[in-house]
Amino acid sequence: MGTFTTKNPGNQPVWVNTDNCKACDVCVSVCPSGVLAMRYEKHSTLGAMIAVEHPESCIGCNECELSCPDFAIFVADRKEYKEAGYSFAKLTDEAKARQEAIKANKYYSIEQGAN
Repeated sequence: MGTFTTKNPGNQPVWVNTDNCKACDVCVSVCPSGVLAMRYEKHSTLGAMIAVEHPESCIGCNECELSCPDFAIFVADRKEYKEAGYSFAKLTDEAKARQEAIKANKYYSIEQGAN
C-alpha cells in the first residue's frame, strides 16, 4: 500500500509516487504547461502510467497535486524550492502548445502517439 506523502527525489519541481497512481490522467488534464503525460506501461492495470516528461516547464501551480484523487503526485514547496536555489518556470507559448498537443493525443505523450 502506498503512502500519502513522498519525499522529493532530488530537487524536482514535480514528482510521482507510481505505487499510488491508478493512471486516471486527471493530473495530465489540468496541467497548463505540458509537464505531464501518460505513457504506455504494460504492467499497469490500465496499461498506462503517468510520466513527468518536462519538469523544466513546471510553473508550480499545484493543479496536478490538488486534483489527484490518489495522493500520487507532488509539487515542491515554493519556499523550500527557492531556498535550494531553484525556481519554477514561467508559462510559455511553447508549453501551452505542448499541453494542447497532449490533450489532443488523449493525454498520452506526444512522443509516443495515441492508441
